[in-house]
Amino acid sequence: MKIAFLFLIMFASIHFALAQVKESNRFEKRCGWYDNPTPSNSSLYDKDGEWLVSAQGGHHAKGGDQTIFSARTWVVTNSGGYGYGCACFRMLVDRETKYVLLIKSAYARPLAACKQDSALQKWSSLFP
Repeated sequence: MKIAFLFLIMFASIHFALAQVKESNRFEKRCGWYDNPTPSNSSLYDKDGEWLVSAQGGHHAKGGDQTIFSARTWVVTNSGGYGYGCACFRMLVDRETKYVLLIKSAYARPLAACKQDSALQKWSSLFP
């Protein structure tokens, strides 16, 4: 009886661990404000919070060096063309740290798409 119970616990633990690995290795589509205020610093702000894409001297997502914005979809806020835009990313994330691990693809959206999205209103002071 004890062996069967231990086997059941071990099986459940392994099953749970495998489910976590599968969950963490799925690409997600996330849309929101992409902010690149200074060199090597960028984040995506969506309905669930801020997702760190890169930090100067620290974390850098793979596949993140994509130029997806045009002059119509990018707001310059700093010299050198740094600023923000509205975008969707297909990416792999770490939900605990909110780090973007890998960007598979990305595309720009009209600025109005983010401004009119009620789930993004909490970021309106950052992206006027």
